[in-house]
Amino acid sequence: MPVLESTCSLAKLAPLEAVLFDIDGTLCDTDPVHHYAFREMLLEIGYNNGVPIDEDFFVKNIAGGHNEDIASRLFPDWDHEKAMKFMDDKEEYFRKLAPEQLKAVNGLHKLCKWIEDHGIKRAAVTNAPRPNAELMISLLGLTDFFQLVVVGSECERAKPFPDPYLKALEVLNLSREHTFVFEDSPSGIKAGVAAGLPVIGLPTRNPEELLTNAGATFLIKDYDDPKLWSALEELEKAAAA
Repeated sequence: MPVLESTCSLAKLAPLEAVLFDIDGTLCDTDPVHHYAFREMLLEIGYNNGVPIDEDFFVKNIAGGHNEDIASRLFPDWDHEKAMKFMDDKEEYFRKLAPEQLKAVNGLHKLCKWIEDHGIKRAAVTNAPRPNAELMISLLGLTDFFQLVVVGSECERAKPFPDPYLKALEVLNLSREHTFVFEDSPSGIKAGVAAGLPVIGLPTRNPEELLTNAGATFLIKDYDDPKLWSALEELEKAAAA
């Protein structure tokens, strides 16, 4: 990976106004839960001739996607109402599984404290349905942390279009020159980049190459990654200069 002083710098964003977070795979590693829910429910209806969907299928067709788009890919021959009923049932199943299996990405709460201590604005920007988003944020103990939750289905277009991130910028009255994004999926990274924002990628479940090709500024392993904290320290120094 390139050295910090070149690609891994956030100094140009000083003074930092806001940090925007995706939720699934970015705040917490939910892909295994989503994969399990999809696999079991698709098996019930005999999808793929009764062969369980594997990790590769999940990453290519489901991970990071908006439910309308996922339904179109999975069920091109179904009518819209039937396909969306399946998706709603799957989300309900996910919400039943989540409380037992949800775990924050390492270092998340340390980063959230840094953001609060520095008076930086923050929002969650997600393609997840609002009940899922609010449940995950609550389970992580971050309900009071986020000042705004933007949901893709409540915008004109969901990720990978920039609309959800543009809405966050508008509602919180932010400058894109002083804001950055954390994302874990190619779809989300493309949305942030299309909104004119630098995006730090977390390869929680997605291959690093896909995140880099989608336009991530740089990648971190998790929120304990020294690359991130070096970049934040550099950002603080630039703001104080």
